[in-house]
Amino acid sequence: MVALIGVAIGVVILAALLFALGLFLFLGEWLFGSIGWGVLLGTLLLVDVAAVAVLLALDVKGGRLGSSLLVALAVGVVVGLVFGLDLTHRGWTALGDYVASYYDPATRTVLLAIGASAGVGAVLGLLARMREGLGSASGGVVGGAVLGLVLGRLTVISMPPTIGAALGVLAALVTWPILAARDLMQTGVDGEAIMKKFTPDETIELTKETIEWVRARMPLAPKS
Repeated sequence: MVALIGVAIGVVILAALLFALGLFLFLGEWLFGSIGWGVLLGTLLLVDVAAVAVLLALDVKGGRLGSSLLVALAVGVVVGLVFGLDLTHRGWTALGDYVASYYDPATRTVLLAIGASAGVGAVLGLLARMREGLGSASGGVVGGAVLGLVLGRLTVISMPPTIGAALGVLAALVTWPILAARDLMQTGVDGEAIMKKFTPDETIELTKETIEWVRARMPLAPKS
């Protein structure tokens, strides 16, 4: 009988896991046009839940988590609208038509987006690292240029609304735990406070008092 109950519980757990996995895949296909988005976004959602649980265990305030969630949702909405309405592609196309109309229409938009984004990224990387020395500044220039190149290539692509919405959800899921853990990353983890939190001091003291009480009323018999 006990074995059958164990089998039933195991089957129910398996069914719940199968339902959750299928739900992520179904929502990815239904909302964003691909089960791949369901796998990616579902995985990130579960990772976010785990990260929030860890942050709560490390005494990160619930208000911080809530405000971080609101900011992440705002970021996701903005990213989703920008890419869902194809604003970046339209913007680069209009800029290319205005400043580089004499170049080949098939390539000018892409080249302009990549070149301009890489240049801006290099300048920002230089400004961010120039106080740390020449080597760090050079690394900032290279890193900023590469990041700008990737960003330019991404923003120049014409995307359907479903992909834009998926990118918005992705941005929100990535932003939330980063913002929530910002204070913790700045101050670090207080190991002593965590150990003290999980050490049952009250239970230990109560046990000691109980032992002393028992000894006072039941003294040990002298050895013969």
